Amino acid sequence: MKLSTKSRYAVTAMMELALNYERGPVPLVEIAQRQRVSLSYLEQIFARLRAAGLVRGQRGPGGGFRLAQPPEAISIGQIVAAVEDEESSRTMRGVSGQLWGLLSQEIFSFLSGITLARFAHSPELGKLLEEQDASDRTVA
Repeated sequence: MKLSTKSRYAVTAMMELALNYERGPVPLVEIAQRQRVSLSYLEQIFARLRAAGLVRGQRGPGGGFRLAQPPEAISIGQIVAAVEDEESSRTMRGVSGQLWGLLSQEIFSFLSGITLARFAHSPELGKLLEEQDASDRTVA
């Protein structure tokens, strides 16, 4: 399993959807602005998340994306698996390939045990979001 910037943006965007789960759809443009990432890059990520059945889109005024399932039902491992191209350890030969294959399985197993809800309800995240909002207001 490869963990990249794409995974980081995907997990962060999904966390925003989890935090707004009761509110409704969140426009991608809002997420792109908060994450300071291009809208087209985020659209590519969300195309993969939608194909994996993790998000649903809603068109029209008040539209955007929302989680396809409650935050308790979506793991970080699912998100990473949805957006990353699986690089097979078979392309690497010998012990090195086997080692990286085993490590990838362990990482995926660990991430699969962590749900969006676990972090969406954490006090630490609330504090970080408040700091980000304050920082965004001073920049604007």
